Amino acid sequence: MNDERTGLKKGLTNYGDTEFSLFLRKAFIKGAGYTDDALSRRVVGIVNTSSGFNPCHGNAPQLVEAVKRGVMLAGGIPIDFPTISIHESFAFPTSMYLRNLMSMDVEEMVRAQPMDAVVLIGGCDKTVPAQLMGAISAGVPAIQLVTGSMLTGSNKGERVGACTDCRRFWASFRGDQIDEQEIAEVNNQLVASVGTCSVMGTASTMACIAEALGIMLPGGASPPAVTADRIRVAERTGAQAMAMIEQRLTPDRILTARSIENALRVQLAIGGSTNAIIHITAIAGRLGIGIDLDRLDALSRETPVLVDLKPSGRHYMEDFHRAGGLPTVLRELRPLLHLDALTVTGRTLGEEIDAAGPGFPQDVVRTAANPIYAQGGIAVLRGNIAPGGAIIKQSAATEKLMEHEGRAVVFENLEDMAARVDDDALDVTADDILVLKQIGPVGAPGMPEAGYIPIPKKLGRLGVKDMVRISDGRISGTAGGTIVVHVTPETAKAGPLGLVRTGDRIRLSVSERTLSLLVTPQELAARAAAAPVARIDPAVRGYRKLFLTTVTQADQGCDFDFLRAAETGEMVPKPRA
Repeated sequence: MNDERTGLKKGLTNYGDTEFSLFLRKAFIKGAGYTDDALSRRVVGIVNTSSGFNPCHGNAPQLVEAVKRGVMLAGGIPIDFPTISIHESFAFPTSMYLRNLMSMDVEEMVRAQPMDAVVLIGGCDKTVPAQLMGAISAGVPAIQLVTGSMLTGSNKGERVGACTDCRRFWASFRGDQIDEQEIAEVNNQLVASVGTCSVMGTASTMACIAEALGIMLPGGASPPAVTADRIRVAERTGAQAMAMIEQRLTPDRILTARSIENALRVQLAIGGSTNAIIHITAIAGRLGIGIDLDRLDALSRETPVLVDLKPSGRHYMEDFHRAGGLPTVLRELRPLLHLDALTVTGRTLGEEIDAAGPGFPQDVVRTAANPIYAQGGIAVLRGNIAPGGAIIKQSAATEKLMEHEGRAVVFENLEDMAARVDDDALDVTADDILVLKQIGPVGAPGMPEAGYIPIPKKLGRLGVKDMVRISDGRISGTAGGTIVVHVTPETAKAGPLGLVRTGDRIRLSVSERTLSLLVTPQELAARAAAAPVARIDPAVRGYRKLFLTTVTQADQGCDFDFLRAAETGEMVPKPRA
């Protein structure tokens, strides 16, 4: 027999007799009806994340079949296998809590099973970063395929889509602007099909990031879930996986410091989710590459927001696809990108932009000379309550609140907020700053998207739509508002956010990139000395214990410390010459 370790010959169990190991493996898989001809071919594994609890992946069975068709047309044998599937709204306590577990699942299953390449089918927020993190660590040629966005619906003639509009209608309901009947009716219209959120939330952002990284086929980020375009992308993805085997295109050849900087640039230009910063940081960490937040902020100052999509603009992902998808953005960003970065096609990013052809008239992606927002969607803040940094999505914030000083109204944790935020006795005004503690990676645990602190009902009834809100947690990529998140270090790790008290004054200046608690250093030191020391409950066991004892902070991607690669000393973005 040929000793080349490909196809079914990869990763044989060691019984001391490799020929017998292969004999056993073939005997069992032949029970599924395979022939020797089929089993002699290169194997492409397909990560199947179909789940009844994950409507964002409701089209995964169709995609699996299309990928299989592409693999077979290219002469290979496709074999799909299940992994964890995470949906944002169905994962308790949070989807971020399970992202690292899914990455380990992907890594170990890719490594354990015989495959020459792998197609990663993801969609809902944390699945794409989890798959990329796992694939990097597994080291097998890998290509990303996303499920695609859902279609939009209609409520009383108004076009609606999840989940920016979910939050807008719910805020109106909380403020008594609409009644129970209308909120029930709109609930039927917000999600018109399977697929991921129809706006530039985290799922759509990560789809664009994967394409910008070069780990997805060009044009693969934008086709909606239930379109023929999406199925055709899936078929081509299967065929490309076969080509990648011959070219030995492993993730480390594609995901480099230059491609990561391209992805950061795209994240800023699309008005992408704040969550993407954490995910890109985690992906880079698997390669031993660090993210320099201060340099990221400098990048943001020179990268305009070009995509007019909710929550930063007006349109939906369907419109973005019709406008040409991410290649339209890349064409505008071309002078700012590393065009020599390699992609899964074996060609460079610059070559793929050329191959996409010229643009055409449309109103979804602006020109660099006529941006929707002059700077990138994200700004990095620092100050005495965020020495490790914090993030604000400035493109979706209220302009007059981005330079604001106010009195802190503090909620100690999620339970405290739930108990008091809608109490009419709560001492709060529209000029105050809402602060929520203990929702960081360790504190919650899992860094929930609770940073979108609800406007207190008594203010909502008065028509208040936005307030400055600060937390050590996250917000959904679909959320808008003047919301500061990812405050680092978090409260549970003795971060100074935990020292803020109701009545303190806080100053936010996005223009100066500062977030300051107006309390003397001496007072802060006294509060810190009196603060209780956080300890992990000794009764905690299993995955929760692993999470609490090894998860890193937001500035390191909230990955487990033992999963990160050895640091190479390389940092991105790099200063421009």
